Amino acid sequence: MAQRTLLAIAAAIPLGIAVPAAAQLPYAVNGADLADASGEAIYANSCANCHGLDGTGVEPSLLAFEEEMPDFTDCDFAAREPDGDWIAVAHEGGPVRGFSEMMPAFRGALSEEQLERVMGYIRSLCTDDNWPRGELNLPRPLVTEKAYPEDEWVVEAGVDLEGDGAAAGAYVYERRYGPRSQVEVVIPYGWRGSRAGSHDHGTDDDRAPGAGDGGSHGLGDIVLGVKHALYHSSQTGTIFSLGGEVFLATGDEEAGLGAPGNAVEAFAAFGQILPNDAFIQAQAGVEAPLYEDAANEVFGRFVLGATFTEGQWGRAWTPMVEVQARRDLESGAATHLDLIPQVQVALNTRQHVLGNIGVLVPVGSVANERARPMRLVAYVLLDWFDGGFFEGW
Repeated sequence: MAQRTLLAIAAAIPLGIAVPAAAQLPYAVNGADLADASGEAIYANSCANCHGLDGTGVEPSLLAFEEEMPDFTDCDFAAREPDGDWIAVAHEGGPVRGFSEMMPAFRGALSEEQLERVMGYIRSLCTDDNWPRGELNLPRPLVTEKAYPEDEWVVEAGVDLEGDGAAAGAYVYERRYGPRSQVEVVIPYGWRGSRAGSHDHGTDDDRAPGAGDGGSHGLGDIVLGVKHALYHSSQTGTIFSLGGEVFLATGDEEAGLGAPGNAVEAFAAFGQILPNDAFIQAQAGVEAPLYEDAANEVFGRFVLGATFTEGQWGRAWTPMVEVQARRDLESGAATHLDLIPQVQVALNTRQHVLGNIGVLVPVGSVANERARPMRLVAYVLLDWFDGGFFEGW
């Protein structure tokens, strides 16, 4: 959903609003004809009084609305959300997603199949195919980087369930630039006891706070990243991206809160929609330290998940199973294998504030390596393009 009220398929008729002459339609389709009417015809009959025949929206002053009408021709707005969210608002009204009551419910007036036809027409108003569709914005796993470019912030946290209970967290800021690109800043912070902890932006990265001797806390290694979607298709449900990150040695190495120097990482990310609201995601890459006596590391991550809702339009729950493998590129190096069961849940009605909690379970390493602890990992996410943290509850 977008911060501007998502009046996806609104009409003045059910509200009894007098529509000024400037907004009158050149024609109207009577109710009997709507069953077989095209999406464009249904839109003209039921939506254009508020949203305009061209989709740019009628001036609020002409409609007695406080909210500005969305512009369906603005791809930055229109392409972000999946059809299901638009249809939910159109069918049940704005409050079903924490939006204004000015958006009426069309249940009983238009069927879901008719609303799908209208959505097909509204999609045609965004004429720039560079923008990935919202259906490709798959749920965010705890470790794997998504292929979809985002506007969001995330607060991550992780704590060892064994040993001295070392903990780490991170603030992640992601901003989308243009149709396909994203920049990212990660600011980690750690607390650790007398033994080593764990990593990856507060979850599982050896560069992040949590390794060393003696208790300490402080800033970890800041990460700067970029990502670009090279390919996306709403028809096949596929998205593929390339990205890179720079790890800056801002943490205190002696206190176990950072690495001895900077490092760079390159990766590819993939997402695929499956039947029945299931999906897979994958990420693979290599990290190269820019300091001596350190080996390059390769990693791969894979996610399988599915989304379920409470009723047809309610809260979304997404259980996922994530697998991660990491190995230094040197002879005799350990291969670390982790299993991360988790569940993401929409925390508010608008579903742009999300939480995820899971357990990172080490399941493979060389026999003589010190046992890695299980780790409780979690995040809270805000899709800030859709509104503030306290909106839409």
